[in-house]
Amino acid sequence: MASVAYFSSSHCRKGRRRRVVAVALFFLYFCGCLVSLSCAARLSAAMQKLEVQKHLKRLNKTPVKTIESPDGDIIDCVHISKQPAFDHPFLKDHKIQMRPSYHPEGLYDVNKESMGPKERTGSIAQLWHMNGRCPEDTIPVRRTKEDDVLRASSVRRYGKKKSRSIPKPMGSDPDLINQSGHQHAIAYVEGERYYGAKATINVWEPQVQQPNEFSLSQLWILAGSFGEDLNSIEAGWQVSPDLYGDNNTRLFTYWTSDAYQATGCYNLLCSGFIQTNSEIAMGASISPVSGYRNSQYDINILIWKDPKGGNWWMQFGNDYVLGYWPSFLFSYLGDSASMIEWGGEVVNTEADGQHTSTQMGSGHFPEEGFGKAGYFRNIQVVDSSNNLKSPKGLGTYTEQSNCYDVQTGSNGDWGHYFYFGGPGRNPNCP
Repeated sequence: MASVAYFSSSHCRKGRRRRVVAVALFFLYFCGCLVSLSCAARLSAAMQKLEVQKHLKRLNKTPVKTIESPDGDIIDCVHISKQPAFDHPFLKDHKIQMRPSYHPEGLYDVNKESMGPKERTGSIAQLWHMNGRCPEDTIPVRRTKEDDVLRASSVRRYGKKKSRSIPKPMGSDPDLINQSGHQHAIAYVEGERYYGAKATINVWEPQVQQPNEFSLSQLWILAGSFGEDLNSIEAGWQVSPDLYGDNNTRLFTYWTSDAYQATGCYNLLCSGFIQTNSEIAMGASISPVSGYRNSQYDINILIWKDPKGGNWWMQFGNDYVLGYWPSFLFSYLGDSASMIEWGGEVVNTEADGQHTSTQMGSGHFPEEGFGKAGYFRNIQVVDSSNNLKSPKGLGTYTEQSNCYDVQTGSNGDWGHYFYFGGPGRNPNCP
C-alpha cells in the first residue's frame, strides 16, 4: 500500500509540475505575442510616418516666401517652375504657357451684364490675402500638413475623390447611385460637342454633419462613358472637413481621366494642373460668404479649351486666369466634352440609418428664391467656334428632391439660371 501511495503522490507532484510548466510556457508565449504585436504596431506606425513624410516632401516645395493665413493655413509662394505639376514625367521639359491663345468670344460682353438694384452682390477675396501676396514668378500653394494626410484612408488616396461620385442623369440605376452615398441637385446639357462652360456660383458655408462628408457647388466638364474611362474637369467651392480639417468654404478644382480610380486629384495635390497665377490659391478659404436674408456673394468660373494649344484653361472671376490642364492628361477630353453639369453634391453616410443633415447650397430649398436659396446664374457653354452661348435643352436631375432639389429659370439679367439645394434630413426626408 505504501508503495502505491508513494506512486500516487509522486504522480500528482509530476502532474502539478507539468501544469505549472505549461502555464509558465503559455504566459511566456502570451507575453511574446504581446511584445511581437506591440513591435509590429510600432513598426507599422513608423513605416506609415515615413511614408507620410515622403509624401509631404513631394507636395511641399521649397518656398520663396511664406504667408500665414488668419484661418490657420500656410500659403507657400513657390517658384512657378518648381510647382507640383512638374513632377509628372511628361512635363519634365514642358514650356509653361503663361496665357491662353484665345478667350471665348463674348466673355467680356457677359461680364458687363448688370444685376437688379436689389440683387447686387459683393466682391470676394481669399482670407490669406489679409496677410500678404505672392511675388511675380511664383504661385501660391496651400501647404499640406501631416494631419491632412493622416485623415485620408491611405497616403495613396489622399486628395482623391471616391469612385462613382458623379451624377449620371440619363439612364441611371437609382440603386447603383444611392449605394455610392453621393447625392446631387444639378442642371445639365448633353448631345453636342462642348469646348467649355461658365457659371456664376452663389457662395455659402453649408453645415456638414459628419467629418467624412462634404458639400460642394461646382461645374463638371465630362467626356467618355460613366464606367472606368470617364474624363472629368471640375471646379467650384466646397466644405470638406476630411480634406481640409475645418468647415471653411474653399475654392477647389479636380480632374480625372479614369473615373477617379488612379489619376487626378483635388487642387495641386498631384502633378497635372499647371498654375500660372500668383494671386489665387487652390484650396484656400473664400471670404466673405452669403448670409440668409443678407448680403449675397458669388464667384465666376470659366473652363474652356484653347483652340490653338488644345489645353483646358480655367479663369476665376473676371481677372484671374489661373492656369491649365494639359490636353495629354486626358483621352476623350483631348478632343471635346460630351456633357456639361452644374450644381451641388453632398455625401450622405446615413449614420444611424437616417439621412444626413448635411446641407447643400444654403441649406434651403430652391423655391425660397434670392437671398435664401443657393443659385447658379449666367450658365453658358463654349461651342466649336469658341463662342459662349446659352445651353440648349437644359435638363435637371436629383436623386431625392425631398432632400435636395433644383429649379431652373431664365431672364434678361441672369440668362439661364437655377436655384438649388436643401437641408438634407427633414420631415419629408427621414
